[in-house]
This record gives sequence, structure tokens and C-alpha cells, in this order.
Amino acid sequence: MIFGPVPLETSQGAVLAHSLSVGTLRLKKGHVLNATDVMLLSQSGIIEVIVARLQEGDVGEDAAAEALARAFAGAHIRAANASTGRVNLHAKCAGMFRAERLLVDHFNGIDPAITFACLADQTPVQPGEMVATIKIIPLAVAGASLKQAQSAISARNMAHVLPFKPVRAGLIATMLPTLKPTVMDKTRALLAGRLAVSGSSLNEESRVAHDVDAVSAEIVRMAGLYNLIVVFGASAVTDPDDVVPAAIRKAGGRVERVGMPVDPGNLLVLGSVGEVPVIGAPGCARSPKENGFDWVLARILSGQTPTALDITRMGVGGLLTEIATRPQPRQPVRGRDENRSAVPVGVVVLAAGRASRMGEGAGHKLLAEFDGEALIRRMARTALASKVAATIVVTGHRGEDIAAELEGLDVQVAANPEFASGMASSLQRGLGSLDDTIAGALVLLGDMPALRPEHLNALIERFAKSNGLAIVRACDGERRGNPVILPRAAFADVMQLSGDVGARALIESGAWPVIDVEIGPAARIDVDTPEAVQAAGGVTETPARD
Repeated sequence: MIFGPVPLETSQGAVLAHSLSVGTLRLKKGHVLNATDVMLLSQSGIIEVIVARLQEGDVGEDAAAEALARAFAGAHIRAANASTGRVNLHAKCAGMFRAERLLVDHFNGIDPAITFACLADQTPVQPGEMVATIKIIPLAVAGASLKQAQSAISARNMAHVLPFKPVRAGLIATMLPTLKPTVMDKTRALLAGRLAVSGSSLNEESRVAHDVDAVSAEIVRMAGLYNLIVVFGASAVTDPDDVVPAAIRKAGGRVERVGMPVDPGNLLVLGSVGEVPVIGAPGCARSPKENGFDWVLARILSGQTPTALDITRMGVGGLLTEIATRPQPRQPVRGRDENRSAVPVGVVVLAAGRASRMGEGAGHKLLAEFDGEALIRRMARTALASKVAATIVVTGHRGEDIAAELEGLDVQVAANPEFASGMASSLQRGLGSLDDTIAGALVLLGDMPALRPEHLNALIERFAKSNGLAIVRACDGERRGNPVILPRAAFADVMQLSGDVGARALIESGAWPVIDVEIGPAARIDVDTPEAVQAAGGVTETPARD
């Protein structure tokens, strides 16, 4: 590829290296200049452009990126469409993302023009979650380099998703007078939730005395019934000959490892009876926060057989305690309705705009009536009827009128005095009003009357399955829509936005995995005009008070 400035009259057929804007003419980087482009640029006084000329064997950036993406066929990975030399790769199914560091390093050393960035090895992923991105740096690459990179992917299985394999699990819980039954009940529920991510089931819980004989007998029995046995001891393991590891050996099994270099999770026991894995869970696994038990469980659920050496190598990255940047699933807040999600989501209803597209005489769209009720009240009630943990309504233009329509509802009204600056300030005001127990924010536009609580619940449930790590977006088939759930870890990025910019900026940045959830036409129906209000079954506000 030959790169550099050339006289405009010789540029036809070359690839534009930088975007150009001249009058009404907009040409993007990567555009192949044609005769019309050259004529229009010449008429605008342009005499030179910076271009790339492909030589024999060169492959354009998008074609090269897509060719590399196709090399992942059979790896349970799907590719998005390439754009500006980038193609994002997403998991086709729930499972464990695997990447061999040495092979990835080799790939990235083939040619600086070709890059591959991915999640850490052994990362649990959900369907649709972004696992990697391929970026072609220049406008084209040499065909020889491309072929070498394709071979590095397909011949060596450089990166792939190991699908979760549903298992039937049994739980053995030992009892001591100091352990409350309510704690054991909570432990069973949390384990069932951890298994459900893979489609697995907790089929039985057996509560026995905290002694070797009782535990051993249950391990022998359950090994003939289930694919996985989890033992929660009433007392922490303090020695390789303590109750849980001793019981595994007495049952005829093997103890692979006692203890692990992951905190929390140090006191885990890993063993097996025949082909059935047995995990002695550490006490921290009674909490929904990520711990070493999750790491071992996820490997087993993806069909792997963790060894003592695997656990030995978990120390780097194994300090999990109090890492603020790692969002964790939380338990429901005590006293809240059991209908709430285990990964708390707050709703931010954006209701601060001027509704300028309604024109004069039609009033404010959020005060239009649907079935005798103001639209903003209808939207707030939809949120409250879902699994959300809190509802914030951000007001601005005609804020007092909108707040009046919300009287009697369990919502918090957050006035945004800077609403005229654009959507970003309202989004920031809403996120700032959520307390620190909230794992994600469902951004709800105030003018979407077709949305129902079950639509919001579908988004919230998928967000919970991602452990609060992904952006979740509603869609209608192939068309993207609203609402959107933002993970707490993305809130800091939202605070950097300005002007009339919303969640779309974060989605398009590619910095966060994005999961689309099908909810049908409701994802696309909003009412920005009087005609749209009427088409959706509403009645505009009269007389107008704007």
C-alpha cells in the first residue's frame, strides 16, 4: 500500500485517508474516490488529498477484518459487520471465553497492521456479549500477512467460547447449633441462582451432621444421582484432614486441592468421586459476591476439569475483595418486594425536555392522556410494576406540571436546572440520584406508551444474567431501540458526556459488551409529534399551557 498526499487530478480510485467536509459534500475516511468526488472537490478549491493506493495483493480494511472474523467459525463466536477496519466478536451462547495468551501474542506479532483484543481467559459470558475485537490499523493490509493471521486463528484455536453444559447438582449442608437455618436457606437459593446461569439445576439438598461419616455417606449416595456435588460445611475447613476433605476420601474419592490463592475463596476444597466433581464451598460462597468458588464452578459447568495446577495459577487476578470497578450481584434489599431483581436496577425516567416537536397548540407530550391518564404517570407506573428497585423521574421544562401528575406514586422527582443543555445533563442528574446499592440504571424515555412491565423485566433479567457487567438494549428484530440498561461501572463515563448525547454514545464506543433483548415494536414506538400521540391512542393536552 502506498500512502501519502497526491494531486487531486490523480486521486480517482484511491482510498481517502482522512474524512473531508467541503460545503455540503461529506466524504468519510476509507471512501474510494470516484470521478464525481474529484470534480466536486476540484470545484471547491481542493488541489491535493491524502490517500492510500492499494497494491497487488493488498486487502482493504473492512474486507480484511471480516476475513479474520470468519476464521472463528466453529468457535461459538459470531461477528458484527465490519466498519472502519473494526469488527466486534460476540458469544453465540452462554459459556466460558477461552483465549490462549501465547497464541494471542503470536497473532498480534504477525503484522502491526492487524490487532486482536479480547476478554481475559476463563471469563464467563452470556449470549450476545462482546468477547473480542479485531482492528485493522491502516486502510489495507498485505495479503500475505492476512493469510498468516487467518491460519493463526483457525489452525490453533486461539480463542473460543466453551458452552456451558447443564448439570444436575446435589447440595450437602452440614449442621451445627451455631448455624441458623435461615442462613442455610439463603445458601441453597444462592447456589441455585449460580447454577441457573448455565441452565443447570439444584435437584436436592441434604442437611446432615457435621461429621465425616454423615457427609461421606451422602457423597456416596449423591454420586450415583448427580453430575456435581457441592458441600457447604457449617464450620470452615482448617486442615487437609478436616471433615469435608476427609469425607471425600472416605467416600472413595480423591482430594485434588485444599485451599486456593483467591481471596475471598481461600478455603475451597476440590475433589471428585469417580467422574463426579465434589466442591467443598468456602464460607464466602454464602454471599452473592464473586469469589473463588465462582471461578471453579464456572470451569466445571463449561465441561472443564480443574486441577491442582489450575488452582495454583489463579493467584494473579485472585484478589477480589473490595474492587470497586468490578460490579457484583447483590441480594435484594431487606423489606423490599420479593418481585425485585437480585441484581438491583434503578429506573431513570427522562422527562426534562421541551417536547419542541409537538409544535404550538398541542401541549406537552408527557401530559398527553392515554386511557385518561397523563403519559408521564403511565410511564412511572410501568416502571413501578416491574422488578426495579427504585424509580427516579428527571424533570426540567414544565417540571411542576409533570411532578403534579406523579403525586401519590413511589417515585423520586429529580429536577434538572440544566435541562436546556441537552440529554446528557438529565441522564447525569438521574444516575446521581441512585444510591450505591443499585447495580445498573434502566434509562427510560418518558414518551414510550407501548412499553409494559414485562418488557422492562425481560431487560432486567438479562442484565442479571450478565452479573451486571453488560449494557442491555431493547430491540425490535434487527432494529435497535429503547430502553437501555447501563451497568454501574459505566456511570463514570456517562458523567463525562455533554450536550444532547445519551446512552448511544457509550454503546457506539465499543467499550462495553452490548446484549440486545427482543421486545417487539414497543422498543421503537415514541410520541414526539401530535400525530404520533394520536396514532398511539393518546389525546394531546388541551388547552395548551406551554
